[in-house]
Amino acid sequence: MKKTGGELIVEALKANGVERVSCVPGESYLAVLDALHDSGIETLVCRQEGGAAMMADAWGRLTGKPGICMVTRGPGATNASAGLHIARQDSIPMILFIGQVGRDMREREAFQEVEYRRAFTEFAKWVGEIDDARRIPEFVTRAFAVATSGRPGPVVLSLPEDMLVDEVEAPAAKPAMPVEAHPGPSQIERLGEMLSAAKRPIAILGGTRWTKQAVSEFEDFANRWKLPIGCSFRRQMLFDHLNASYAGDVGIGINPALSREIKEADLVLLIGGRFSEMPSSSYTLLDVPYPSQTLVHVYPDPSELGRVYRPDLAICAAPVEFVGALKALKAPEQPVWAARTEAMHAAYLSWSTPPTQGPGPVRMGPIMDWIEANTAEDTIFTNGAGNYATWVHRFHRFRDFATQAAPTSGSMGYGLPAAVAAKALHPDREVICFAGDGCFMMHGQEFATAIRYDLPIIVCLVNNGIYGTIRMHQEREYPGRVSATDLTNPDFAAFARAYGGHGETVEATEDFAGAFERARASGKPSIIEIKLDPEAITPMKTLTQIREKT
Repeated sequence: MKKTGGELIVEALKANGVERVSCVPGESYLAVLDALHDSGIETLVCRQEGGAAMMADAWGRLTGKPGICMVTRGPGATNASAGLHIARQDSIPMILFIGQVGRDMREREAFQEVEYRRAFTEFAKWVGEIDDARRIPEFVTRAFAVATSGRPGPVVLSLPEDMLVDEVEAPAAKPAMPVEAHPGPSQIERLGEMLSAAKRPIAILGGTRWTKQAVSEFEDFANRWKLPIGCSFRRQMLFDHLNASYAGDVGIGINPALSREIKEADLVLLIGGRFSEMPSSSYTLLDVPYPSQTLVHVYPDPSELGRVYRPDLAICAAPVEFVGALKALKAPEQPVWAARTEAMHAAYLSWSTPPTQGPGPVRMGPIMDWIEANTAEDTIFTNGAGNYATWVHRFHRFRDFATQAAPTSGSMGYGLPAAVAAKALHPDREVICFAGDGCFMMHGQEFATAIRYDLPIIVCLVNNGIYGTIRMHQEREYPGRVSATDLTNPDFAAFARAYGGHGETVEATEDFAGAFERARASGKPSIIEIKLDPEAITPMKTLTQIREKT
């Protein structure tokens, strides 16, 4: 039976278990939109392609399965590149489908024509174009396999619009299977010997390809071995922060005590992460290329093992397979580092206790305390980039897997689209987006998407009227010479109401609890604008102190 290319694309998505796609429509892929009409796949129509791509990233981040995004050619595709960059740097499985000019118009610089195999090579693991509709099952199955195997990441498939209306016979698509790598028994045995010989070990968890079960099993391993555990930058959902083995987050603004412990460790067990610039404190925690600590690096892609750091033991395995193999190791009755682990957890609890004071009438420390006391353990927190995010990644104590969606790539604007995606994925769970005023305005139009699909997210919008992170660096490097970092903002509570949502304004600390409860009770997408004094630029230093370098 002959089918159109558009129908074959949708059939291949269904064969691979796709339940929803995010998109901004375009005439270049109308045949796919038509095939989606009766497919049973949920289609979230977004307001800008960057937001649509970030939603796909968030689905991939929270599920481990490729998030699917569809955009039109030229400006649509380039708008989506922000989400591609996040997925690439953060190792998130994602597939971006781009409508393309007709095959008979190629290489003429036709309307909105871009050669994506040249343009997006740095943004994706693989960029392909389907010239023959009969090959759609082959290309789509390969896209799923590439996106999920080894180091996960985004794949781009370009779809010439005339190919999508061709009627052809093609084989039925089958689900792709990611390639798995398993640790060898001798490697696990060697790891056991190295742990037994260590005096100051630490494990650092990061990356993707984890599951809830793997996280739980590794927590059991850490408890048996009384091993101190750190979580890589914005991967805090990989370990319960109130577990006695948790030592803190390893990333921007790391606890100096934890930084010293990592540098003085005699064994670092790095699982799932690449330990790139942000988690490694600009490559200062481990020496490049030869760490002073004994390094065991566990990663699912052999091309990453030894690329930056030369490990003493390299294990090519995804976290799930590696953690399963750890059951073969017998823990010592009383590890020599047990007291050190206890002290490191106590240091984390002190470090993650928010300050009660601060400049201005709104103090974020008590607000974070209230949030901690009044939200469930399975609440999903999302954020983009900016100094405001420190309040989440330092002071929120993550307890459960799949409760965090935030870019390690430092991309602004991510939090709101991610919150929309998270609520669509988990409508029964509370979703809280933290955003700065600059960050929110990058993709604030996706609040309309939350309204359209009745997704009652709560946005805590920290408004200090500046691009805070840039101002902080600016005042440190060029004191008193303010340039290009002041902002003029709308009334964000009125913004929420204009879209049909719920809006609140917090101008004093004591106003927050009531504002949050009213937002929660409204059952609508909500924005709580928190008017923060720009002096409160970090939890511990004011803008004036940074300017004066005190």
